[in-house]
Amino acid sequence: MNNTTLMTIAELKHILQSLRSLTAENEVVEFKEAKNSYDFTKLGKYFSALSNEANLKGKPHAWLVFGVENKKHNIVGCQFRPQRKDLDSLKSEIANKTTNRITFIEIYELNETEGRVVMFQIPAAPKGIPIAFEGHYYGRDNEELSPLNLEEIERIRAQATTEDWSAVIVPGATIDDLDEEAIALARKNFKNKFPEKAAEVDTWDDVTFLNKAKITIKGKITRTCIILLGKEEAEHFINPAEAKIRWLLKDAHGNDKDYAIFGCPMLLAVDKVYAKIRNLKYRYIKEGTLFPDEVNQYEPYTIREALNNCIAHQDYTKHGRINVVEMDDQLIFTNLGSFIPGSVEKVVKEDAPEEHYRNRFLSAAMFNLKMVDTAGGGIKKIFNYQRERFFPMPDYDFSGGKVKVTISGKILDIDYARLLARNKDLTLEEIIMLDKVQKKLTLTEFEEKHLKSKKLIEGRKPNYYIGLKVAAKTGQKAAYSKNRAFDKSYYLDLIEKAIREHSSLERSDIDDLLWKKLPDWMDEKQKKIKINNLLSELRKKNRIVNEGTDTKPKWVLVASNNDKVN
Repeated sequence: MNNTTLMTIAELKHILQSLRSLTAENEVVEFKEAKNSYDFTKLGKYFSALSNEANLKGKPHAWLVFGVENKKHNIVGCQFRPQRKDLDSLKSEIANKTTNRITFIEIYELNETEGRVVMFQIPAAPKGIPIAFEGHYYGRDNEELSPLNLEEIERIRAQATTEDWSAVIVPGATIDDLDEEAIALARKNFKNKFPEKAAEVDTWDDVTFLNKAKITIKGKITRTCIILLGKEEAEHFINPAEAKIRWLLKDAHGNDKDYAIFGCPMLLAVDKVYAKIRNLKYRYIKEGTLFPDEVNQYEPYTIREALNNCIAHQDYTKHGRINVVEMDDQLIFTNLGSFIPGSVEKVVKEDAPEEHYRNRFLSAAMFNLKMVDTAGGGIKKIFNYQRERFFPMPDYDFSGGKVKVTISGKILDIDYARLLARNKDLTLEEIIMLDKVQKKLTLTEFEEKHLKSKKLIEGRKPNYYIGLKVAAKTGQKAAYSKNRAFDKSYYLDLIEKAIREHSSLERSDIDDLLWKKLPDWMDEKQKKIKINNLLSELRKKNRIVNEGTDTKPKWVLVASNNDKVN
């Protein structure tokens, strides 16, 4: 037993016995023999299915058990990923392909008398968020794996909409607890949002305005009203929730240089945080007239939209703060709570308002005060602003029960920037895919097929690189050549010629000869295997022979071959 951080061996043995005593598998328990290996994609589908079913059945988690046969539930043992580090790596592998980067609670090993058992503890899908694997939702039909049907998807999503924390009326709070400056700015923003109502707005008193802007309900103060317009000392009305933004400045080494904390009213806090951020000038490497001399590191809209999104979608029931971390070349925004739409790609592609919101009342009020666009529209604008500046796409991380957005304020790869500048026909979805290639992130199966079909990438999974078609346009020809392998005949001929020149070569000599000529995407192990295969092929063709030992080979040309050449 290598990992019992959450349960003791005795507890696990008891759970395993309880699961095996079931008369049959059910929606939240699945047995697999998996004696030697198991398909990763199928494992991911079971993760999605069991997670969703645990939610629908009201269970905190489900179990997927390897090393137990599924009829009589006898232990048969398994050798699935026998190294602990390989088992642990499954967590990130699964997270990369699931909604909100949901992954296993824990992966346990039990070494029973009959053999090794691996137990995957799978969390129930969070309330309101069905879990997809590679963009598809799965469920169970008794013991069978099947697509999650529409009714079940909607049942899970509806969980998030049963109660709106932000719409609750605050007992004891009055209009006197609101900030006058914030109300004045709210009026100004409302008139900008709805210019046709500007003259009418000027005739409204504050109570009427707040009702019309949907910030209060029939004159009663809501939690939304306190968050957006409340005086600093009025925050106690939403206790234990917090309405605070912490700005933190870090140097190039990650050391804290400065910080500030801003509270209610959030409508004014956004401007205060924005004023703190050093939006410095970024100077491009000039190439003719391709790039302007300089631009701001960050588009102002991007900063404000990211900040306001944090306010709108924060899970205030988790009693935490919104954070803005400023570094030399990037901004990081975090807010607590899961990402309800499921995936950023879905939001960008569909470019439509989300059907479900965590804080519906708050989001509507912020829309009326011109703080946010409709869900989806604002995020897509951020992506397009980065595209227009030839900067990397925003990075979204949904792990750890929060949403983390990283906005880069510089060009990572000048050749990639030229690609964006010169290829106007690339769609935003394709640019997001290529951005993942530049950042060495994992591509989905669909992304791999799409980019390959358009000859935008080459190489072998997972070591893809920009394809020749793109490289020719971006000046990446040298990088392309280093990534692309020569024809096999080139390597075989090179080995023969080198042996002929030196009479014999040891394995280390051949490694030195070929190492830098093999493509850059290969790691050390892959290069060694490639050289092994080349030597094996020459030997089978009776071109070379080993006159040394297996541990210290000495390769020479076969005599007849050498004479023929001479």
